[in-house]
Amino acid sequence: MPNMYESVPYDTYQESDAFANGVEAQLPPEGTISRGYTPFDIENSTEGYEEAKANFKSILDSTQVDHARGKVLYDIYCGICHGTKGDGQGNLVKREKILGIPSYDDAGRAITEGSVYHTIYYGKNAMGSYANQLNNEERWQVVSYVMKLKSDLEK
Repeated sequence: MPNMYESVPYDTYQESDAFANGVEAQLPPEGTISRGYTPFDIENSTEGYEEAKANFKSILDSTQVDHARGKVLYDIYCGICHGTKGDGQGNLVKREKILGIPSYDDAGRAITEGSVYHTIYYGKNAMGSYANQLNNEERWQVVSYVMKLKSDLEK
């Protein structure tokens, strides 16, 4: 039984109608969504930001919000610039590496859950997107923690 020791070779990309453009891997069908990815239907624009700010609400109910977990994620990704209290006094700001980080209680900004999520997803001004670092549920945990920091600052 030589086939048990020497397997029969098969050509992976042999001539076939499935490979119209030659012998190469194909692109996924249009509209394919990667596993674990949740599309965000609000566009990356000023209008999209305002729409998210006005209408977008957290998908987490009160039993799913975990401020301890949100704090851990916030400290890793946000605290270095925004400060551990959300006052805009993170280490990079104190060392003057980044300037102009406003406090979460800034009345002119009037942040909401939707505006914070939009900013985490797409980034804003000098802040880049964190969509690749945080999954959908983690983003909402951070949003909940940011809103807690905002309410603490407003007291």
